[in-house]
Amino acid sequence: MTEAIEITTFKLVAGHDAADFVAANADIGAWLDRQPGFRSRRIAEMDDGSIVHMLIWDSAEEGEDAAARIIGETGQSPVHAMIDHRTVSWRIAEVRRAVVHGQ
Repeated sequence: MTEAIEITTFKLVAGHDAADFVAANADIGAWLDRQPGFRSRRIAEMDDGSIVHMLIWDSAEEGEDAAARIIGETGQSPVHAMIDHRTVSWRIAEVRRAVVHGQ
């Protein structure tokens, strides 16, 4: 079984906080649910206010494909205007080892 982790970090534009970002993500969540290979998603906030957005995919290729299409297919989503795009760092990597508690 393979899987990949996609990690994106960024800051929000002034006037928005993590709660706003999470609330505005309903349409993105629905879009992700329809993507081949999508497994799960986490949104976290660091002490400095940076957002950490983590996705788990069946493969890096499926995550890369979705990343290449997301803006074109969800460009109307309010979340895109909340992100300070100058601060975005995006990476995806195949998982080499996974440990699941209790298994």
